[in-house]
Amino acid sequence: MDQTTSEFSPYLVFSREDWAKLRADTPLTLTEAELSELRGLNERMQIDEVVAIYLPLARLLNLYVERTYDLFRATQKFLGRNGTKVPFIIGMGGSVAVGKSTTARILQALLARAPGSPRVALVTTDGFLFPNAVLERNGLMTRKGFPESYDVARLLRFLSDIKSGKRNVQAPIYSHLSYDILPNECLTIDKPDILIVEGLNVLQPAKLPKDGKAIPFVSDFFDFSIYVDADEKLLETWYIERFFRLRGTAFRDPRSYFHRYARLSDEETREVALNLWNTINLVNLRENILPTRQRADLILTKGADHSIHEVQLRRL
Repeated sequence: MDQTTSEFSPYLVFSREDWAKLRADTPLTLTEAELSELRGLNERMQIDEVVAIYLPLARLLNLYVERTYDLFRATQKFLGRNGTKVPFIIGMGGSVAVGKSTTARILQALLARAPGSPRVALVTTDGFLFPNAVLERNGLMTRKGFPESYDVARLLRFLSDIKSGKRNVQAPIYSHLSYDILPNECLTIDKPDILIVEGLNVLQPAKLPKDGKAIPFVSDFFDFSIYVDADEKLLETWYIERFFRLRGTAFRDPRSYFHRYARLSDEETREVALNLWNTINLVNLRENILPTRQRADLILTKGADHSIHEVQLRRL
């Protein structure tokens, strides 16, 4: 970031070392064994990453949650109401292969172990993709993951119900094995204290109407938003590495949608993965995902070793 850009940036920028100092006395509540279970297929996160990056972030989010509830109570008093507190919703966006899922799971675990043991739920927007049958009918299978491939109306209803404090709100479940929505299966979210919503396009705004009428965005329901960032070439490398790992694991299952890739040679695997990256995922990143980065409250930037080396926090 050059001096002129930095001068007018809406973000405070922290090096890894400076951010780590903000942990204060936040205790480490994850063991190495627990971290191993939370790591994604291609993630290399070590416990020192949790200490340096995620403990300060958990501390910050706990402060935001506490102050948001204070504001909620003050607003209820002003309105003369006695409503119960509503869930604090955290949105998390970023590219395919950047490690959003691991970040979300680690935050869920740390936040759930804060004083008072808040109930922390996690939902991925994969479940709100249209079923494959619908995507195929509308010619969108090669646009899967793009904004138009999601049932946005259903996602908005889900978030509205959560934010209204409704009980037993259901979210559809996506299977990465079958590469499709699981029919007649749902995840039930029952009034959590905190909800993490993770997905590619969660910070994507709708087109603004010329008549000024209200159009809700998914991000309108977020109390805090995070973007997990990395350079394009790193993302390409990680995507290909993950594809190779999947070829030797999940793709070997005959039920896998991608079972046809299980017996490819190394050269063929690289060619297929690179083609999928360049024609689908890179296009989605450039057109839809990366442009939302500056809408986030917090940006976590990863380096070649997968560790976060810079944190940007939006100024208040």
